[in-house]
Amino acid sequence: MDQLIDELIKLAFAEDIGDGDHTTLCCIPSTAEGKSRLIIKEDGVLAGVEMAKRIFHYFDPDLKIEVFIQDGSEVKKGDIAFTVEGKVQSLLQTERLVLNVMQRMSGIATTTRKYVKALEGTHTSVLDTRKTTPGMRLMEKEAVALGGGVNHRIGLFDMILLKDNHVDFAGGIEQAITRAKNYLKEKGKNLKIEIEVRNFDELDQALKVGGIDRIMLDNFNVEDTKEAVRRINRRYEIESSGGITFDTLRKYAETGVDYISVGALTHSVKSLDMSLKAI
Repeated sequence: MDQLIDELIKLAFAEDIGDGDHTTLCCIPSTAEGKSRLIIKEDGVLAGVEMAKRIFHYFDPDLKIEVFIQDGSEVKKGDIAFTVEGKVQSLLQTERLVLNVMQRMSGIATTTRKYVKALEGTHTSVLDTRKTTPGMRLMEKEAVALGGGVNHRIGLFDMILLKDNHVDFAGGIEQAITRAKNYLKEKGKNLKIEIEVRNFDELDQALKVGGIDRIMLDNFNVEDTKEAVRRINRRYEIESSGGITFDTLRKYAETGVDYISVGALTHSVKSLDMSLKAI
């Protein structure tokens, strides 16, 4: 996973700098030293400080970072998260990538914290999804965790999630689950199995087959979710997904589900405003 992040950083710099930051190179001497500070411009949850340190040191190992506010902390407008000191050319060439990453990660962490607080007093956790920015998934899922949410799965490799298309292509609930169990046994893999169900008929089929770890209730309304929770009767973990808004979040949690997955945590979040300014 560390290699993926390094590859992303390398690609991001290639995309931004190309054959050289000619604006910086033309007016800043290579020997010039300076210092910048990260200023928070709106209230929220800070995320991406550790990633910023990684970006700075990837580009220039001699840059010195002094951190005042750690990842996952709630911040206010005007707070100074950290300072970074070293070659001015390095400060200018890393500025935009650091801000792009931190603003997006902080926006995700801020939104996630809002959902987490709305669930206080229940035993329900908020999950992220795979609806992430291509290439930035590890950063975005880290931001969800910093906001207090739970990572559903990182990718297609660390859990089996039999969704509607898998079920339809496989020929039904029973076939999909049976093939999944046989596959894991044949490959010697120890992965959790989750099955998505769209109605009570599919739910009953899943309960009959068994041998799963979690059931996802897809687009069930609140009343139907209550009935599904009753039928499952704590035999398996329960996840609600689809059509759930911030306003209906708590009602679903109060039905007794273990998880609520929210694609909006990563696919339609507003970045948190901040700036990296010279001192």
